[in-house]
Amino acid sequence: MKKVLILGAAGRDFHNFNTYFRDNPEYKVVAFTATQIPDIEGRKYPAVLAGKLYPKGIPIYAESDMNALIAKHKIDEVHFAYSDVPHEYVMHKASQAMAAGANFVLLGPNSTMIKSRKPVISVCAVRTGSGKSQTSRKVALLLKAKGLRVAAIRHPMPYGDLAKQKVQRFAKYSDLDKHECTIEEREEYEPHIDNGIIIYSGVDYGAILKRAEKEADVILWDGGNNDFPFYKSDLEIVVADPHRAGHELLYHPGETNFRRADVIVINKMDTAKKEGVDLVVANIKTFNPRAAIIRANSKIIVENGARIRGKRVLVIEDGPTLTHGGMTYGAGIVAARKYGAAKIIDPRPYAVGSIKRTFEKYNHLDKVLPAMGYGEKQTKELARTIAKIDCDLIVSGTPIDITRILSTRQPILRVGYELEEIGSPKLKDVLKGF
Repeated sequence: MKKVLILGAAGRDFHNFNTYFRDNPEYKVVAFTATQIPDIEGRKYPAVLAGKLYPKGIPIYAESDMNALIAKHKIDEVHFAYSDVPHEYVMHKASQAMAAGANFVLLGPNSTMIKSRKPVISVCAVRTGSGKSQTSRKVALLLKAKGLRVAAIRHPMPYGDLAKQKVQRFAKYSDLDKHECTIEEREEYEPHIDNGIIIYSGVDYGAILKRAEKEADVILWDGGNNDFPFYKSDLEIVVADPHRAGHELLYHPGETNFRRADVIVINKMDTAKKEGVDLVVANIKTFNPRAAIIRANSKIIVENGARIRGKRVLVIEDGPTLTHGGMTYGAGIVAARKYGAAKIIDPRPYAVGSIKRTFEKYNHLDKVLPAMGYGEKQTKELARTIAKIDCDLIVSGTPIDITRILSTRQPILRVGYELEEIGSPKLKDVLKGF
């Protein structure tokens, strides 16, 4: 029996366990480690999810404990199971594990993808913040317009009670409260609810699929964190970002998505430099020439944008886009500049608690406040940070109506963004073949 340590971030790690290790007597998963997401270590993967081989569940430690765990438990294999990291980062983890004497393993699609009884379309990306969510929304609406029942299944974000989060279904806004969703979860689920699309998420993606298949004609895998799909897809759509041209070959497992894609959407062309677009196109032709290319803009939608002109504004943006994704701005900054804000306020001097630590960790940020809210405490710290800032207007570039979570003394102007395709082919064209 090989002893295994799984490095994760409350997503791919649990899925790999469920599909490859659970009920497999050839392996003993000694522990998970956790990184990327605040405060998700110190829990257990519960026995009710872990199966008969793990009656006490499986502990989850901080990734910083990796070497000590390898030595203490004589670990045979370290399995890397999270995403949106540079290739060099992955190899540093490999070197660390091998220096401690263990094998270093990456499980691939054939070992971890689940086959559905229904047709599956996946929408993934090469990096967090490329525009995957707006693309998946567009696909869902096109399918819905054809009279098809669509169930979107989102890449996991189980940051609370894992047993309760085994299978989660969201069809109305009250479901977000029922499942005590974080800001990060709401940013992905709420826009689908806005469009009348049912969305599932959770921990056990075999059980989730069985539930979704009962009420859907088509399954839409709504990927996250540039991971590859959990389900075997009949059509793989991948979004690339020319603002970070070249990253499609530099990040794990975004390059996997890039090479596997049937369709590659080059997004944000309206704000990208020509040389960035040209590099992405050249890389497609070199590394995945069979992929269809769709060109698109990320269209900014602002009602009453004139309210921004001449104002001192605080810009709030989608958290993962700025942190994991490494972007310095999002739709909020684009809108603030487009509509003539007098000043974009630097939120860093006002940050408290974990928000302050976020700025220290992601020191490329200056003019934006990431909408961090991975738990109740952090959400309160976000609210305290906002309350300290003297501004005329808050420009919110998150995908949600943030007023459902936070009340602020400053007025909030919401910025939306949708996929706007250029020329042909369009998504409707590739869906015809599907």
